Amino acid sequence: MSGWNSVRNILCIRPDNMGDLIMSGPALRKLKQGLDARITVLTSSMAAGVTPFMPEIDDTIIFDLPWVKTANAEGPETLLKLIGGLKEYNFDAAVIFTVYSQNPLPSAMIAYQAGISRVLAYCRENPYGLISDWVPDEEPFQYITHQVERDLKLANYVCDANIDKRLKLTVNDADWPLIADQLKQTGLDPDKPWLTLHAGVSEIKRQFPERLWIETAVQLISQGYQVLLTGSVGEKELINRLQRKIGLGAYNAAGLFSIKQLIILICHTPLLLSVNTGVTHIAAAVGTPVVVLYAQTNPQHTPWMVPSAVMEFPVPDGLKSKNGVIRQVDDIVYSDPAPMPQPAIIVDRVIGLIRPPFVSGRQFHEIQRENPELSANR
Repeated sequence: MSGWNSVRNILCIRPDNMGDLIMSGPALRKLKQGLDARITVLTSSMAAGVTPFMPEIDDTIIFDLPWVKTANAEGPETLLKLIGGLKEYNFDAAVIFTVYSQNPLPSAMIAYQAGISRVLAYCRENPYGLISDWVPDEEPFQYITHQVERDLKLANYVCDANIDKRLKLTVNDADWPLIADQLKQTGLDPDKPWLTLHAGVSEIKRQFPERLWIETAVQLISQGYQVLLTGSVGEKELINRLQRKIGLGAYNAAGLFSIKQLIILICHTPLLLSVNTGVTHIAAAVGTPVVVLYAQTNPQHTPWMVPSAVMEFPVPDGLKSKNGVIRQVDDIVYSDPAPMPQPAIIVDRVIGLIRPPFVSGRQFHEIQRENPELSANR
């Protein structure tokens, strides 16, 4: 696609969750390095907290767009203000990142109204004047790629820079002693074997049964591991209940850490055990091994280029998406629902992947550079 060599000021629209934005990091890096461009990201309030730690992002515009599932979608008047504000940036181009089940045209309309004439995006239908650089979307009916690969492929259409394809978040290790002290206040000793368990979900369909969380944690504790339970302020009730039922050896950190501190914590934890949610992509971005209990929803969002074990479990019929594209994938990819992972098997996967606690995520990235085979699933 021609005309991008002179592009230096790019609006990247990724108005979804934190994990979605983290997975777009390598594509943002490719655009930034390949075009020597300034990258401004338009994203949601749910993802905004992670943007200061993504080195590819120069500026962030936070807005909850009404066609994306967010907690606080803005109204039409504020949307017009957003468009007016975008005009003041004088963007050379816009790039719209989507999952294959999303329609890019509403975002393209924002770029159009903001006077951004050069727009790159996947689209299933002919966008005519809304998308100048149209890439026909063949997913998921022709093939399915990982979300990182999908986003990189889009960036490839306008630049061919050779970049590091791993997810990356900046980590300030100077804050680790303070976080370690906070862990000690919960009762956990970070100098003894431990791991982090994250049970909270952004969508109820990804929820793993509490009974199995409890049994898994009890078995891990019996193997000599301390289990740190993390979660947001809104997940305190869940985490309190899990800690109470797990008993001795489980420690409650719900609502204790900011995003910045959570990134550092995940960098230092020997392993993350979680459902498929944003924290798994934080782990991948700091080099922490992950065992993910993966609801059969989006097959393209598994942990990227980090040692991991993906253990799928079925989504109840009543909770499945009404989106026709996702239903089609469910009928094809998940036509044979996975059996529910049992605690003993989960514990085996954890023990097989857990790294020594003295290896930080940063050190692990260095080890990966010398031993690429450690990027177990990619």
